[in-house]
This record gives sequence, C-alpha cells and structure tokens, in this order.
Amino acid sequence: MDMSSVVSPNVEDVEALQTFFDALVDHVLTIERDVSRLKDVPGDREAIASLFRAMHNIKGDAAMCKVDFAVAIAHPIEGLLSRLRAGEVVFTDLTAEAILLATDRLELATDSLLSHHPLDNLRLPQLVQGLEKMSRSMPEGIDTAASALIESVTGFKAAASTILPIGKSPAISRKNLQVADDLRFFRAIALQSEARSPMFKGRTNRILRLAQETNQTGGKKVDPVQLEAAVYLHDLGMMLLPEPLWLHTGRMSDEEKLVLHSHPGYAAGLVQRMDGWEEAARMIAQHHEMPDGSGYPAGLKSGEICDGAKILAIVDAFEAVILKHIHRGRNRSVLRAIAEINACDKQFAPEWIEPFNRVIRRTIES
Repeated sequence: MDMSSVVSPNVEDVEALQTFFDALVDHVLTIERDVSRLKDVPGDREAIASLFRAMHNIKGDAAMCKVDFAVAIAHPIEGLLSRLRAGEVVFTDLTAEAILLATDRLELATDSLLSHHPLDNLRLPQLVQGLEKMSRSMPEGIDTAASALIESVTGFKAAASTILPIGKSPAISRKNLQVADDLRFFRAIALQSEARSPMFKGRTNRILRLAQETNQTGGKKVDPVQLEAAVYLHDLGMMLLPEPLWLHTGRMSDEEKLVLHSHPGYAAGLVQRMDGWEEAARMIAQHHEMPDGSGYPAGLKSGEICDGAKILAIVDAFEAVILKHIHRGRNRSVLRAIAEINACDKQFAPEWIEPFNRVIRRTIES
C-alpha cells in the first residue's frame, strides 16, 4: 500500500477530522469492552461480531472523512477480525494487545493532528506494517507477528505466554501487559467522567498532554506511567459527590467546600488499593495541596508534596481557568489562563511553573 498517508498524514478538512475523532472515541470504548469479553471467553460469537462491526465502522468513517492513515490502520485489523469471525484463527492475548495498541495509537494520532502536534513518536508506519503482517499470517504465526508489532511500536517485548511453554513467560512482560490493561481501564473511567458535561469534551487528553510535556520539559522527575494514571483518576472521587456540586458554578458555602475537599481522599483511597499504583495514588491525594500549606485535604507544605501532584495541580487548574473563560474565545482564554496561573505564586510550585510556561509557549507558537 502507499505509506505516504501514514508517514505524513495530510489534514484536508479539520471539521471532518473532528467528526471522525468524535465517533472514534465511542468505537474505541466498544472495542475495549469486546476485547475484555474475548479475553475471558475467546469464542464469544457476539463479542466477535461486535468487535468486527466497530472496526468496520471506524474504517468506513475514516474513508468518508478522508482520514487515510486511519483507513490504513483499520483495514488490516478488519481483515484479521474477518478471519476470526469465520473461525479461521483464534483470539489470543497477543492478538488483543495488538488490537488495543493499534486503537490507542489511532486515537492519539487523530488527537495530535487536531492539536497540531507531531506524530513521529507514535511509529505509525511500523504499526501498519505489523498489522498487515498479522492479517496475512498463517494461524500459527499470528502471535509471533503480534509480538513483533508490539515491540517495534513500543520498544518493549510483549508477553510471550501464548508462544513460549507455560511458565516460561518473563514476569516483566506480564507486568507490562497488566499495566497497559490498567491504563486502558483508567482512561475509560476518565472518559466516562468527561461525558457528564459537554464542557469537558477533550479534557482528559488536554490534561494528559500538558502533564507529560511539563514533566518531560522539567527533567522527567516523575514516572510518566504513574503520572498518566493520576491524570486519568485524579477526579474519580468527584463522581462520588452529588452531581449539583460536581457541576457547581459560583461561590460555595462552607458546607459544600467540606464535601468537595473529600474527593481526593476517595480517589486516592481506591487507587492505593490497586497493586502497583501507590505513587499515582499519592499524586491524586496531594494534587490540591499548596506549597504554603493552605491546600487540602492534609495541609501539606512544599517539601511534603510529591512532584507529580505539583504538576497535576498546575495543569488541572489551567484547564479549569480555560473553561471559565472559554466564552472569550480559545486564544484569549489561553492567555487569560496563563496569566492567572502565573499570578498565583502561593498556590503552585514555582519549580514547575517555568517548565509549564515553556510547554504552553510552544503550544501557542506551533
């Protein structure tokens, strides 16, 4: 196939690309649900049919909206799922990971194009080549092709439990797959929260990008995987509060503030009970603390607050200010948000404000 559309995707119609992305988010949730079902019951015919329809719809939407790179990604997956539906091949954990990785990359690439960010780090050509090899492989070679695809795109070896004899799979590989599964689940929760109000559309991706780029610019002091989990789940506790409070505008009473201040503890309490996510839980618990000790829920001071929480506090507040001023127009609201964040010298960690400003400056100038 012509790889030019994958190497250098061309956006002919931004509105059509946005329409495709909006539909893609719903399809991805369906795919994640169906893959989870098939991991438990690989022969579930209803889940196989639903998974095929979702991928077929992604391909059709991409063709209609002229998103050629998305067609290139969806087409070989659709072919593989057609073989699965016909009973020619079986569903395995490695097949699942390859499909989920592909949909993750497709979603990230579309969002990056809409935000005018480069796609080089997503390795889309390697992804498409690997998917095409999977779709053409003999049944006994599909897992090997899937493993090679995952390594070429992510740089990490895939779990080999379906290739090596039982008990021979490296523990680190199993751990990597579990981390990826957890992150997809956390992201699904974040997107469900985002759906509670039209104002929050795209909020998760915006906060994630700002947090990761600020961390990178500031010397990558925070584990990016733990930071990603914290971004997805930092407002999980808000879902346990009364909805009128969650969507509250205007001044709050003292009683309402007390209820609101409980949400970091709810979210952190849930996350810290999940094996391997203790650092993310710490970031979540502390993301409303302030360097001068006036934050909540514990009144911690600067040296007691972890770097991940300091980053999360800045980008979360920035997004909140953007929403508050969005009626002024996107560019004006960004400028207003930058000014407001920089004016709050006691609310945010000064050592992270400077890297954050550099990220925002690049965003505006790109």
